[in-house]
Parts: sequence; structure tokens; C-alpha cells
Amino acid sequence: MTRHDQPSFPQRSAIVRSGIAATLAAWILATSTALGQSTDKQQQELARLDDLFRKFMTENHVPGLVYGVVFEGKVVRLQSFGIRDVKTKAPVESDTAFRIASMSKQFTALAVLRLRDAGKLSLDAPAEKYVPELQKLRYPTSDSPRITVRDLMSHAAGFVTDDPWGDRQLDTPPDEFSRFVAGGLPFSRTPGVAWEYSNFGFALVGRIVTNVSQSNYSGYVSRSFFQPLGMTHTGWDIGAIPGDKRAIGYRWENESWIEEPALGPGEYGAMGGVITTAPDYARYVAWVLNAWPPRDGAEDTIIRRASIREITRPANFAAVTASDEPGGCSRSRAYGYGMNAFNDCVLGFHFGHSGGLPGYGSNVVFVPARGLAVYALTNRTYAPASRVVRDAANALVRSGAFPERTLPLSPALAAAAQAVERVYAAGDVMRARELLAENVLLDFTPAVRNAQLAELKQRFGECRLAETQHAETAMTATIVLGCDGGRLEVKVILAPTIPASLQTLEFAP
Repeated sequence: MTRHDQPSFPQRSAIVRSGIAATLAAWILATSTALGQSTDKQQQELARLDDLFRKFMTENHVPGLVYGVVFEGKVVRLQSFGIRDVKTKAPVESDTAFRIASMSKQFTALAVLRLRDAGKLSLDAPAEKYVPELQKLRYPTSDSPRITVRDLMSHAAGFVTDDPWGDRQLDTPPDEFSRFVAGGLPFSRTPGVAWEYSNFGFALVGRIVTNVSQSNYSGYVSRSFFQPLGMTHTGWDIGAIPGDKRAIGYRWENESWIEEPALGPGEYGAMGGVITTAPDYARYVAWVLNAWPPRDGAEDTIIRRASIREITRPANFAAVTASDEPGGCSRSRAYGYGMNAFNDCVLGFHFGHSGGLPGYGSNVVFVPARGLAVYALTNRTYAPASRVVRDAANALVRSGAFPERTLPLSPALAAAAQAVERVYAAGDVMRARELLAENVLLDFTPAVRNAQLAELKQRFGECRLAETQHAETAMTATIVLGCDGGRLEVKVILAPTIPASLQTLEFAP
């Protein structure tokens, strides 16, 4: 196995210029970190976030912070506060480099999926197939299943939660890691029965990438993702960063900031070793959001859009987190691959991950239906950035200035919309008889449906299709009728038939 064979920062710049990422050149220009255009309303809402992050810094004794907002492929806000070096009082700038800790896991997961897509490994294969040191592992019960690659990526391998311990193993050399694994491992529980966060498990994922790619995981990730995305100030070796560009990490102790040791690269970097800048990370964030919505069209040369979306798909045991804010709502949470997937009443489906190491705390939240993401990087040990980042995302969504992306009606739904207009105008459901699925007239007779139409026509008068219609899916939409007496919505769902037929037709004010 090679050591950390990723190029240095200047070398990476040269490689990108040399053309490795040529097929992505147009995309990178389109998602450059120059501030993107936004409306006055959006700029007002974005400016309000500054006070939110400043308050967070004060309350949590954070020396320095940078945060970014990406919307529809552009950086629309990038602000830095505080100091990167307590001794010199040097300020944090937009290009100051921070460790992002466990936010690194998403890159490791993507590396595995890239190898999977190339036919080089299987997520459901026993992990010991790719890490021979696991072959003699003694499992906790006689009925324990063998740990799979998928188990490791989704924290279901049965290893104990190890944040404090794992964070201090970052610079473990390859040979030492191999001896540690071969020496046997304790289990917290039987594999596959629960979610339990394991940094060691992700170090094993990094070893899988190393062995399968025949190149250290850090080099593979750098070549496969950082370089083609133009992330020229992102890497793994904190010692390679110029001193005036690095945020020094601190912990808050006895009313003062204490500098934390800066660990070098090692085998645990796969779980938390990435060092990046806010502009570099914005390039990655925009690229991830570009995987939504699913669509036709050419893929880039890095990895399939479907594989990017796959890291956000819940892979195991869901949980519910009660709301901790006034007017909030409970959130569901389940782990994907290096990413937490959430759902709640404000952000809807969203995903993200926090990062915490001695000296650093970070978080990112993606809201794909809106093409929106918020992230923050800090230089204080375990700074609880997840709350302030979520608060910022909630504020932007609640403002109404960052709407959900809309989906046009599919041809079949457009035909259904025309049928809705005909049915209402005639007051007779049989005017769409050729489109009705067999259940419609069995669920309610024509007489019952027509009686409802007569009541609605008396209340709303004449109606016609609104100019703009949006779909929820290719087979589901709420058709809007503009009427003399107000707005009428009609829920339509197509049946799973060819030719298309209408299984749901529900008129409601």
C-alpha cells in the first residue's frame, strides 16, 4: 500500500490546468465561487444570517467561522468572521482552510460508489473480501452475519460509537492500522441490528478504497473528485497548507482558547481528514445539488448523478428527533452512506452531516428540492454548528424567497388537466369517460360525482385552467382552476396503465 500519494496544493492546480477536468470546464465555470445573482428579497434574507452566525460564535466561544450559501449552482453568500490565529489575531478570510472532520465521510462514500459503478466491488460483499485482516474476526454471536461493505458505510457493523477515541487516531500509519485490525476487535452489538456511529468503521471503508483502487484512499479521492471539481485548495495533509492560510484549531477551556495538536494524514483520514476552504467546498456542494432533479442528459466524468443521490438514501434504522425550537416540528433521521437523511415540516427532505475534531466543528445541510445548501466551518473543538446551520436553512426556506423547484406537467398529466376542465365545464364526469380508470366510477357513481360538481359550480361559477400548472411527479399533480368565485384545486393521480388513465379525480376548494 502506498502512503498518502495525493498531490500537493500547487501540483493539484497544475494537474487541473493540464486538462484532467476538461470535460467539466463549462460546468466549473457555471458554478464558480463568484457570488451568484439573486433577487433583492433573497439578498435581504441572506444578509440576516450574519447576525445568526455572530450570535452563535459568541454563545459558543468560537474564535473564527466562515459560512456559505449555495443556491441553484451559485454561491449567493460567503461570509467570514473572527480570527484564525489567536496569537496573531489574524482574521478568518473566505479562503482560510479548515478541517471539516466527519464531513469527509461523504467523499469516502462517493469513492466506494465510484468503484462499485466501475464493477470493482460490491456493497453487499463481506468486507473481509477487500480487507483480509477481517477474515479472522471473532463475531459476538454464533448467528452474526458477516460485516458487509454496506454495513460499514451505514454504521451498522456493530462497532462501538468512538468519537472521542477515533478523533485522536487521525494520523495512524497504514502498517499500524493493519496490525490493529488483525489483532481482533470488540463488538458493541451484533452486526446489522442497529445504527451505531463508528469512525473506525469508516477507516475500514478507507482501507477498502485503498485496496480496491490500489492507491491510497486520499490519493484516489483527490484524483477522482477534488481535481476535476477544481478544488485546488483541498487535501489531507495539514502540514502542506501555508501558515497564513490555515485556521488553527482551539478548544475553550478555563475561559481561554487552548491550541489543539494538528494531526497529520493517516488511515483515519477517511473518516475525518479532509481540509478545505469555503470556496472549494462550495464547488462540491453545487455539484452535489446538480444531481437533482433526476433527468435525461449527459453525465459528467466523475460519477453518475444516481450515485450521488444514493448516498442520501436511508440505508438502515430510522429515528425521530423531537423539535427543539418554537414553532418547529419533529424530524425523521436515517443514515445513508456518509450522509444523514432527514425529513421535517419546514425543509422537507434534506440531508447533511456534521463534523467535529479537536480544534474544529462544521456542518452542512442540503435542501435538494430548492437547489439550496448552507454550510459553516469553525476552528473550535466540536463547535455545535449543526444547530445554527439548520436555523439558517429554516430561515431561508420560511422566508419564501427560495422556492421549491417546479416540475412541469408530463404529457399524460397535461391531457388529464384538459379533461378536468371539460368535466367541470359540463358538470358531468362522463365527459372524460375515455380517460377514467376502472376504479373511478366504482368508487363513486357518476350521479354522486356530478352532484358534487353541481355544488361547486354554484359556489365557484365558471372556471378555466390556470396558465401555470405544476406537477408533483410525472403521474401526480394538483390541477389549478381559476374561477369567478375563487381558486379550485383538483387532485389527479394517473393509474399504472398504458395508455394513461386517471385513477384519482378529487375536486376541492
